[in-house]
Amino acid sequence: MKLSIFSYELDIPTLPLSDWIDQGLKFLTSHYSGVTRSISRITQDGIEGLNDVLMDVPEWLFIALFALMCARIAGRHLAIGSVLGLGLIWNLGLWMPMIETLTLVVIATLVAMAIALPIGVIAALSSRLYRLVMPLLDFMQTMPAFVYLIPAIPFFGIGSVSAIFATVIFSMPPTIRLTILGIRQVPPQLVEAADAYGATRRQKLFKVQLPLALPTIMAGINQTIMLALSMVVIAAMIGADGLGSEVWRAIQRLRSGDGFVAGIAVVILAMILDRLTQSLQRNQQKKKE
Repeated sequence: MKLSIFSYELDIPTLPLSDWIDQGLKFLTSHYSGVTRSISRITQDGIEGLNDVLMDVPEWLFIALFALMCARIAGRHLAIGSVLGLGLIWNLGLWMPMIETLTLVVIATLVAMAIALPIGVIAALSSRLYRLVMPLLDFMQTMPAFVYLIPAIPFFGIGSVSAIFATVIFSMPPTIRLTILGIRQVPPQLVEAADAYGATRRQKLFKVQLPLALPTIMAGINQTIMLALSMVVIAAMIGADGLGSEVWRAIQRLRSGDGFVAGIAVVILAMILDRLTQSLQRNQQKKKE
């Protein structure tokens, strides 16, 4: 690379960052392929198992049970909306792709929460880890979503397992951030009162800080679910099943109508999941008050 300063040219060597990344990925895939294959088999079994369970439920019964859950958590309006939305997806012949998408979102969200919640709690209580985690979260949230698909393929190959891997990495940051925020926003007077009563760190965490931070944590989980849904649609580019594959197939065949219909199904699923988790967040907020 040549850099011109006034009338002089300086030859500055280009940093071989791309080569370093390629070499790092090759090292990891060659030395830890056994681990990734084991994870891939376990994850694939989980995906297929949950798919089979959900597909064995008759469509009308699934819709009824989902509506009952929505009515209990969020009220009758969301229950009616879920019946209409899921009924439309069924009518459009997109029931199986919707179930496949829902399976990927559920598994990716559970894995992301299992990783993100402990990191968020520890980072909220440790200033050193907090200073380390925040720049990483900035990096993860500003990196284009498509980039996460690149390292997934050499580790797990083409298919839904790679989609889960990329989705987990992409969707974790909001839960980590809002877990940290929720715990750090707990009024110091309450923490001091717990100290005055002789509470241990574990008791303060589980009886004071986490219960008060739960509405904020639920907001992070809501964002994680939305990001997971958007990512599993994008992951159709690397062979993930579901509604994203319907959109991708329509793009390849230039069938605008099919792509738009699949997109409507994605929007319906996203709206139902979003309203459901928002209602859970409001319920936790009411309990807090």
